[in-house]
Amino acid sequence: MTKSLLIDNDIFQDLVKFYSETFSLPPLAAKIYAYLLFDFEKKGISFDEFVEIFSVSKSSVSSNINVLLNLKIIKDYSKINERKRYFVVNDNFLKMRFTQIIDRLNREIEILDSIQEFRGKTDEKYEVYKELMTKNINNIKNSLSKL
Repeated sequence: MTKSLLIDNDIFQDLVKFYSETFSLPPLAAKIYAYLLFDFEKKGISFDEFVEIFSVSKSSVSSNINVLLNLKIIKDYSKINERKRYFVVNDNFLKMRFTQIIDRLNREIEILDSIQEFRGKTDEKYEVYKELMTKNINNIKNSLSKL
């Protein structure tokens, strides 16, 4: 693999595996995302560079970049006097991801509250679980405000 960025292969492989599992990404999409994480200066990587770096077809790169763009994990831009598109990690993705987590946790609390209300009594395990989720929501909100 020809590299335009300095990467650590072990970290790269760990990232590929982690993001493949976490976001259910196809292998090439996980590789593209992991590779972009090493673009610390956010200069961007072009489509052609991905084709060369990973030695895969243009259609494979295209479809996997589209997966990442649709998930809003990455974003693209063009330089003023160039037709090339460059891809970088979407800095807003973390905020979007954790906002979705907060929404899911809040929704789960609402549903479980409905079950408890229907049941007519609250059980102690549920209260502990609800308290844990509420603390996590508050921790995530606190962290997001610092980002």
